Amino acid sequence: MPRQQTPGGVDRFHLRSTAAALTSLAALAAMSLVAGPASADPGAGPCALTRTSAHHSLGLDTWNRAYPRPRRTLNAVMVFLAFPDHRPGLATGELAGDYFPATSDFFEQASYGRFHLVPHPQPHWITMPKPSTAYGIQRDWAAGDRASYLRDAVTAADREVDFARYDVVYFVADPDAPGVDSDATKVVNFDRPIRADGAELRRIVTVFERHPPDRNVLAHETGHVFDLPDLYHRPTDGKGDWDTYVGDWDVMGSQFGMAPDLFAWNKWKLGWLDAGQVDCVQSGSSLHTLQPIGRFPEPGSTGGTRLAVIRTGPGSAVAVEARGSAGNDGGICTEGVLVYRVRNEAESGGGPIEVFDGHPDSEACWDRSVYPPLADAPLEVGQSFTVPGERIRIEVADRTPSGEYTVKIST
Repeated sequence: MPRQQTPGGVDRFHLRSTAAALTSLAALAAMSLVAGPASADPGAGPCALTRTSAHHSLGLDTWNRAYPRPRRTLNAVMVFLAFPDHRPGLATGELAGDYFPATSDFFEQASYGRFHLVPHPQPHWITMPKPSTAYGIQRDWAAGDRASYLRDAVTAADREVDFARYDVVYFVADPDAPGVDSDATKVVNFDRPIRADGAELRRIVTVFERHPPDRNVLAHETGHVFDLPDLYHRPTDGKGDWDTYVGDWDVMGSQFGMAPDLFAWNKWKLGWLDAGQVDCVQSGSSLHTLQPIGRFPEPGSTGGTRLAVIRTGPGSAVAVEARGSAGNDGGICTEGVLVYRVRNEAESGGGPIEVFDGHPDSEACWDRSVYPPLADAPLEVGQSFTVPGERIRIEVADRTPSGEYTVKIST
């Protein structure tokens, strides 16, 4: 698995009784990370898929309240962990600068100003009790080693950090310590939350990135904290291409993508699109004017329509959105109308979103795309596409001088 094509993953993890050294763990309460407590979403609308028991399901009729929803200001603590076998050569401020304000800016732009992620980097290194080589840090981490690392990290940090003040927790390891593996960066979800300072820690982002880190890696991992799934494809034999599902489109597919802004469906799930910005397509033919999703709305504007949705079954839908060179998509390869399928029962990493290739006989930007066959997937003006296996035809009729696309959808 080439590192340059592989975002960090998500692990669900049970912190076993070996964590008894943390006295606050004695009163752990069970929780479900999959089903979770739900709250109805008044902005869902008739085309919204229902949330299922799939891990990070893209159903959005309800919100899983086990996860913080990024529709307000959230505070994130960044704890820097050193080890006895290596003296850090970097100041904590340098590492904090690797991730912020870039990560906050990404979400500020993606949410159209509806979400603010405020970082609180700690001013100095906190030393772990064991050498870095003692924890067996790697991508597919042994459960016992990971338990030891997290137990020691929470214990060490709790002396100085009031976890009750924060919504998101990042543990950043000394990138130059000999036992640190940059491929191990991921979110660890707990079957039972850890109690610290009266707060329940349900998940922690463990960061092992090099300095400087992979582009947008923390935005990807933070997306998991908000219940977004991995959109890449992990080959079962460890060989093959990771980016066949969505290519460059959406940071949850690849942190290296040229168009990393979140799909409009993901923005809808997170609460950054209102029901009035989503067209639910009924039978027959209809015209839709779509604003590129990367464009920040003008002051006083509602932002316009950002997504058209055609339900294709109880657990699937076809989504249509416009992508252009704006905001997080400033490095885009090709502009146009992107069509993709969403499935609410697909697990994280199992293809919950699959982009349709509007130009299956060509590819683009082979020198910088993570998956050139999908780099030119969007439809341009005058082009049309029939969704495989469905009686759905999408035609791009026009593009206004200001950049909106007029799309005809026939079902």
